[in-house]
This record gives sequence, structure tokens and C-alpha cells, in this order.
Amino acid sequence: MLPLTGFAILGRVLKNRWLRRLITLGALGATLTVATTAASIDWVRSSAAGHIYAVDAVPAAPVALVLGAQVNSGGQPSPFLEARLEVARQLWAAGKVKAILVSGDHANWDYDEPGSMMVWLVAHGVPASRVVLDHAGFDTYDSCARAREVFGVRQAIVVTQTFHIERAVALCRTLGIDSTGVGDESVRAYRQIWLRGEIREEFAAVKAAGDVLSGRDPIFLGKRETGVDDAIS
Repeated sequence: MLPLTGFAILGRVLKNRWLRRLITLGALGATLTVATTAASIDWVRSSAAGHIYAVDAVPAAPVALVLGAQVNSGGQPSPFLEARLEVARQLWAAGKVKAILVSGDHANWDYDEPGSMMVWLVAHGVPASRVVLDHAGFDTYDSCARAREVFGVRQAIVVTQTFHIERAVALCRTLGIDSTGVGDESVRAYRQIWLRGEIREEFAAVKAAGDVLSGRDPIFLGKRETGVDDAIS
């Protein structure tokens, strides 16, 4: 028996009704995924457009919202988190903000992003009375939602890396905070980590859009806190 050629194999596949349906569903799924990703990225970019600035050009706001990132052993902020904190310190030193809200993961007792962020800021000249801790900023959506609902933030400068800043600003603005953003690029030298961050943003945009459409509550909402009001006043 002669071996089947590629065309012969394709012909047999196309004659099989179930295989045809499977191929069609796969093609539709791939098309839907591409369309959803493109629409989500477009929403992020359009929502953040015109609201991203450098430190010296950003309009003043009552509070800077610094989004958490990896903390190393011993409580030392990773280079990416330290770079965000330095931007926040510059904003405070320049009189651009009156308070700094640090939002990060503290789900486990021995891992404390906001606590480490506060220690760094105080060690670099920011008064402790001006730093407010959000211990349940488990992702960007939660940080923005809690900033508004728990801490009463209505206007803020969001601080993170530039590959993340558009999504962060888009989420905060959509959730009711009049937000601008300042992105850090000083750690771009960590090329592999930076590239992973850029790639991740395409998928994260889809999650962000899904979070907004679902209107979900943060993982932990909690009661209203006056820390930001007290720090500003």
C-alpha cells in the first residue's frame, strides 16, 4: 500500500465530521482570543492616554499610590520595587504629593511588601506620618479598588514600571480615581525580567478588562480607613 500523501491525509480529515467541527472550533477560539487581547490592550492604552508623565511634569495630587512588587529575604525591596519607591520619594520631595499609599501583598506574616516599602521610604527621608500601608493589594485591580473604597482616594499619582503604568492608570481611572501615572525605567537594564514584564502585560490586560467588566470586589475589602485622610491633613 502506498503511503498517504499530505493531501490525502487532509482529505480524510476533512471528510470526518467531528474533526471538521474540532478544527472549526479551534480556529474560532484562536480568533476570539486574538480579538479579546487586542480589544483589552486598546482599552488600556486609550484609557491611559494623556495621563502618563515624568516626575517633574506630573501635576500635583494629594497622594501617590505605589504598587507592590517582590521583596527579597530580609525585607529588602527588589530592584524593581526600590525603583518605584525612589520615584515616590522624588514626588514627595518635590511637593507633588502630601502622602504615599504603599499597596502590596501581606497575605503571609513573614512576607510583607507594604511594611518593607514603608521602612525604605522612612529610611530615605519620608516622614512615617506621611506613609500609609495597604496590606491587601494582592494585584493591580485590588490596589486601585481598595485605594478608592477603603482609603477614600479620589485623586492620585500611580507609580510603577513603565511597562505596567498604562494598565495601572487605566484600572484606577475606570474604578473612579482621577489618576495620572509616573513610570520608572531605571531597571530596564534587567533585560530578561523587563521583557517578561512587557510580555505579561498583554495577558494582564485581558484579566484587567475582565475584572472591570465583572465588577468584582477585591479579594479583601474591609472597612473604611482614614489613614490617607490623616496623612494628608
